[in-house]
Amino acid sequence: MGRILLENGAETSRVENTVEYIGRAADLPVVCHATMTGIFVSSEKRTRIFKVRVGDFNLQKVDEINTLSREFSQRKITYDQLKDEVDRVEFEKKDFTWVTKCIGAGLVSMPPMLLFKETWGDFVLAFLIGIAGYLASQIVSHHSKIPYIAVAVGSFVISILAHTTGAQGIATDANNVIIGALMPLVPGVPMTNSLREIIEKNTISGLVRATDAVISGIAIGSGVIVGEIVTQWFF
Repeated sequence: MGRILLENGAETSRVENTVEYIGRAADLPVVCHATMTGIFVSSEKRTRIFKVRVGDFNLQKVDEINTLSREFSQRKITYDQLKDEVDRVEFEKKDFTWVTKCIGAGLVSMPPMLLFKETWGDFVLAFLIGIAGYLASQIVSHHSKIPYIAVAVGSFVISILAHTTGAQGIATDANNVIIGALMPLVPGVPMTNSLREIIEKNTISGLVRATDAVISGIAIGSGVIVGEIVTQWFF
């Protein structure tokens, strides 16, 4: 359960508390220490180490594991039921459809346009370009395991499209459209979790998450700059 939580975006304090709650509910007091790469669980008789590989975040799984831990702690389910449900959560492939994710990416790209008081045309452009950048990043992430390349390609596509529409007089302000369209690529969960980790004195995990968010931001900025340079060659 701790490994599933950590792999899907939970902070280390949540992982440690959940594992220890489960241990007490099962009449097996344990001590848990979690880092970004491993979980250490120790009882009176032995210690076990679980290697963790943090991948894509899935907060739905985090919520389901939290619900199961509460139900088991309150004796609403048995240990066998808990084990079966944890296996189900670990291996299920629950995801939104591509249409839903694309519409969501487009809608997330639009609110910054309210801040900039842009025209309705820029609203529509932010929606469409945000979808294009999100699709580009998802396609690359499915074909490449190189870290941060997906968000770099997504921001590159956004920059190309925004500056092209700006050069053609379609967009009022290409830079504002870029800011809005980049919202689906921004590493919001790592940034939030890094602050929570640091506030809770989990400095090492907090700095690791913060570093990941900073590198993602650098990749996004690099894609935007390269896209602008490429566009200037043609306009």
